[in-house]
Amino acid sequence: MESSNSAWIIIHRMRIPILVIIITFAISITGLMLIPGRDADGNVYHFTFFDAFYFVSYMATTIGFGEIPYEFTYPQRLWVNFTIFITVIGWFYGIGTIVALVQDKKLARELALARFRSKIEKIAEPFIIVLGYNNVTREIISRLNQEGIRIVVVDKDETKIEQIELENYIPEVPAISADTTKPATLKLAGIHHKNCKAVVVLFEDDIKNAKIALMCKLLNKKVDVIVKSTTKENTEHLRNIGIRHIEDPFKIISDRLYFEITAPYIWLLEMWVFGHILKIRKREFLPKGKYIICGYGRMGHALAHALERAGIEYVSIDIKSSDYKKKKQSALYGDAEDIQMLIRAGIKEASCIIAATKDDMINLTILSTAKKLNPNIYTIARENSLEDISIFKSARIDKVYILERILAKYTYNFIAHPLANKFIRLIHKKDNIWAMNLVGQLRATIGKNPLLFEVTIDEEEAYALYHELMAGATITLEVLKRSRANWREHNRIIFLLYHNPQKRETILLPPDDLEIEPGAALLVASDEEAKTDFEYIINNYYELHYVRTGKELIPGILGKLIQAA
Repeated sequence: MESSNSAWIIIHRMRIPILVIIITFAISITGLMLIPGRDADGNVYHFTFFDAFYFVSYMATTIGFGEIPYEFTYPQRLWVNFTIFITVIGWFYGIGTIVALVQDKKLARELALARFRSKIEKIAEPFIIVLGYNNVTREIISRLNQEGIRIVVVDKDETKIEQIELENYIPEVPAISADTTKPATLKLAGIHHKNCKAVVVLFEDDIKNAKIALMCKLLNKKVDVIVKSTTKENTEHLRNIGIRHIEDPFKIISDRLYFEITAPYIWLLEMWVFGHILKIRKREFLPKGKYIICGYGRMGHALAHALERAGIEYVSIDIKSSDYKKKKQSALYGDAEDIQMLIRAGIKEASCIIAATKDDMINLTILSTAKKLNPNIYTIARENSLEDISIFKSARIDKVYILERILAKYTYNFIAHPLANKFIRLIHKKDNIWAMNLVGQLRATIGKNPLLFEVTIDEEEAYALYHELMAGATITLEVLKRSRANWREHNRIIFLLYHNPQKRETILLPPDDLEIEPGAALLVASDEEAKTDFEYIINNYYELHYVRTGKELIPGILGKLIQAA
């Protein structure tokens, strides 16, 4: 479709210039053929069509090879003088049209669409459609791209598409500038493609997100849609239309604050999944006592809800960043009026202050002012953009919630590590004692910083194990813990989750005697050596046979004879 549009634009724009060139050539050639000339002996001759065409071709392009096949007569030269002007003008007109055509935005758009569609059709692996290119999606794309997951990007802003091209992602990230709210755009991006697995919709506008999510579900019911929603009403609407993965950064922060106060080891396990070491640092223990929340918008309400759940006393100060800057003509907090407001809120006896406005500079100056009034107060800041990380680091704030990074990590985790995402949801239903025991088990078995990875029991990721199970073998999780060096010993490995999609079965901390089934998936914690052993065992028949039986598998006929005996 796009290639035919491109061809139509070229033909439409070039038809007059081509017609002009054809007419000027025809007039020039006809004249040369009709005007008689003289050969070297003085005999009359007439140009053939080929000779006339050849002469006019190099004359019109101003190359000039001279008079052929014989010296011209004066009538011929007069005709040549006339045709030089009309043919050169015709060529310049044609060349000018070509230059204008090359610069034509409509043609460039059609050619870009054709290239984009071609790239989508050539993708043979599962891919994710990301709508919008900003700080959040840039981090998601970068991390997914490093793992070889294919991404397709659509953004309305052409300059952002140019930025993607300059990133030089490997594998390539096809990108196109288009209106993300139109069904035609989603079709162009490949939502109907059999390899399209998910669509990421993380715009700031909840209504826009809901509209796009509904279109995605109508166009492809099987595709996963990852949507940002920051209000309860919008979240309920999304659930009603069948969206199962809804990301609310304010709820995520609310849950984290609640667990950090009431169940720090559940908080620690969640943070470990996202790369935190398996240890709670001293400064990460939140204080008890009175809290002050500055900024009572969506995040302020979410944090207040967490404190209410935890039974913590709090006071809220409703600071709207836009109104504050307009009133004070500044983004700096801390004049006499501001200080009196903090004193009335109880800053001097408070244990913690949270700056949760939409403006990073206001948040920083709120905490700076609070520290002057109460040097021992625990400080928590909302950071709205990843671009201001260095400023917040230098401010020595006790805890920083970076909305964009939280959203990026959760989205990445859902796509690249779905079992880790399930693990987080399940541990939220446990208590702190359970979580503390698991942390103790992980540290005692593996160490301070266990690796976390997941594997699906299929032909690609667990070749030997998959084929043995398909052949009817019974293999338990305990077998996969065994060491390749000595099958009677276990590696430093803990299975955190077993998920069987066929049976819709998910088991947290599965028992060692659980029989594995093909197609199931495992979330595993281990050290580097145990991970290497585990990968060898599930992919190599000889290693798998050894840990199962304690005997080496001998290949060939000799091995079969020994087994038979």
